Amino acid sequence: MAKKSKQPVKVVSSRIMYHGPVFRVVSDQVIEPSGVQVRRDIVRHQGSVVIMAVDESKPEPQILLERQYRYAPGDYLWELPAGRVDEGESELAGAKRELLEETGFRARQWKRVLRYYASPGFVDETMAVYLARDLVRGQAQPEYDEDIKTRFFPLSTVVQMATSGRLRDGKTIAGVLWLAQSGFGRKPRR
Repeated sequence: MAKKSKQPVKVVSSRIMYHGPVFRVVSDQVIEPSGVQVRRDIVRHQGSVVIMAVDESKPEPQILLERQYRYAPGDYLWELPAGRVDEGESELAGAKRELLEETGFRARQWKRVLRYYASPGFVDETMAVYLARDLVRGQAQPEYDEDIKTRFFPLSTVVQMATSGRLRDGKTIAGVLWLAQSGFGRKPRR
């Protein structure tokens, strides 16, 4: 993450406009480091984790994607497993919980590979992308409102899905393109 500004932002006033189970919306009057006073409406969110579960048992790495209906865009989307970090929970614990709940898989190896802001213009949500390897299949434990289908795709297919517009979820595109760019799964040259 980039360093925060050395000049503090002065919060003149802050008001909670909405408080729900997943996020809250605040309206702040602030004096920014430049000296300008402005109103900033911000969605405050605990943070999310994204899991890039990879099966390396075949010649080309296989990426686990899930397909589920998303109300906001009104469509079914292919996505990497993901979810909110619960209060008091570490990102890694949240990633392990979400992978098990949504897919039934556990992983023996974990590594955080990306951490970014989902939409920094008005949302403070961070997304931490974890690479999950050495997978062990189990029984999914979805929440009552989750109807999730899972499928493994070859990495090259998922990259093509991302670059052709078939994948329309930002966290999935970021994770998959990072994985492809990292050289993951390429055999060393002799």
